[in-house]
Amino acid sequence: MIRILRAPLAATAALLALAACSSGGTTAGTVTSGSAGAQPPSAGASQGDGALTIGTVLPQTGSLAYLGPPMFGGVDLALKEINEAGGVLGKPVTKYDTDSGDNTTNIASQAVDKLLTQKVDAIVGAASSSVSESIIDKITRAGVVQFSPANTSDKFTTIEDDGLYFRTAPPDKLQGRVLGDVVVSDGNDTVGILAMQDSYGTGLADQVQKTVTDGGGDVVERVDYDPKAADFSADVAKIKAKNPKAIVLIGFEETAKVVQELVKQGLTSDKYKWYMVDGNMSNTNYLKMPKGTMDGVKGTLPGAEAPEAFQKRLLKVNPKITEYTYAAESYDAVTLIALAAEAAKSDTGPAIAGKLVETSKGGTKCTGFKECVDLLKAGTDIDYDGVSGPVDFNDVGDPSVATIGVYRYGADNKFNAAKAIEYRRGNIAG
Repeated sequence: MIRILRAPLAATAALLALAACSSGGTTAGTVTSGSAGAQPPSAGASQGDGALTIGTVLPQTGSLAYLGPPMFGGVDLALKEINEAGGVLGKPVTKYDTDSGDNTTNIASQAVDKLLTQKVDAIVGAASSSVSESIIDKITRAGVVQFSPANTSDKFTTIEDDGLYFRTAPPDKLQGRVLGDVVVSDGNDTVGILAMQDSYGTGLADQVQKTVTDGGGDVVERVDYDPKAADFSADVAKIKAKNPKAIVLIGFEETAKVVQELVKQGLTSDKYKWYMVDGNMSNTNYLKMPKGTMDGVKGTLPGAEAPEAFQKRLLKVNPKITEYTYAAESYDAVTLIALAAEAAKSDTGPAIAGKLVETSKGGTKCTGFKECVDLLKAGTDIDYDGVSGPVDFNDVGDPSVATIGVYRYGADNKFNAAKAIEYRRGNIAG
């Protein structure tokens, strides 16, 4: 297993791993369903009843559905371990799961309404930055913590959230710098970018473009496309007309259609260097394509590669999990929420939010809920170091210590850890 360096967002060196994980993507593990017939949100959701209740708004359907199983698995594993250790505030933690869909539907908003009627104290999700952006006002107005394991849009650093929004995934500003740096370091002086048109796609594309330009490269064409389009031939044709050495693909599940169009127009990965991002790095999305279609393609994934021991624990919760992206971040989100509630001696959203920064840094280091909660009960300040990394929240709820991995696809159209390559890169985070 390759361990990727957790690089501070301040000016330090970063270790990038050309690594990968196994294939697949299935339905989530055993869950507790929320009730139907939800009413509009109420501030009563933040009053607390002494028992921690967590809701999830994560993708069961939509363009990020392949990320659902590892995220639900991470949540379920954390809750299993928390409740086995005695729960929070002396009571078992209750969970309600809902579907976030994607930014083409209103599923997430309806899911939040449902969860707020069930008086959840914190909501884990959404995965999509644009979906989270669409529901954050509703959640924070209700006095509930919103904690995303996968949001990377830079907008959340300054968004109005009443101090109730947190995330374990680093902002796109870092991922974009890492990817742009890799593109340039691979010798590409001309670059084309195909990016989905939403807050995630355009924000990440902006940072990649800036980094490539700052590194001496030239973005000869950039196309921000409609991800709901039935056909991407015109978008790809614009890239082909400029004949760049490298093509950066920023999107979600629709990237499979973009890839098919690239191949159709002769822009194959053996002639041009392709680069991808966390939204379209998948071990299931390209398996039906001819072998070798993705060979040599590189991509970035925020977060640490899930350690083997953690993967084995996940499989005990859901043996059908075969992909681990954002599983560790989801596990850490739930664990941090539980520890913050213990530290606050309250299950209310504002009380939890008020302790999340404190429990993530500055005290006695600990890993896992049981070890950390025992320290809290003994009156010791803690510094939770998670499976995804140290976290160390800054004052706006962003992790101040981050992990970015760079992965490579093989001829089987899957990225494979057995072919990992490590190399050091200079200051990419300043």
